[in-house]
Amino acid sequence: MDLTRGLRRTEYTLFLAAVLLVPAGAAIGSWWLVGAGAWALIAGGVIEMVYRP
Repeated sequence: MDLTRGLRRTEYTLFLAAVLLVPAGAAIGSWWLVGAGAWALIAGGVIEMVYRP
C-alpha cells in the first residue's frame, strides 16, 4: 500500500511540475523550462500507464 501511495504522490508532483513549468517557460521564452515541463509530463504519464494501482 505504501508503494502505491508513493507512486501516486510522485505522479501528481510530476503533473504539477509540468503545469507550472510549461506556461512559465512559454511566458519568459525559456525553452529549457518548457522542455523540463514536457519531460515531467511524459514521466508522469509513463508512471500512470505502467503502475496502475
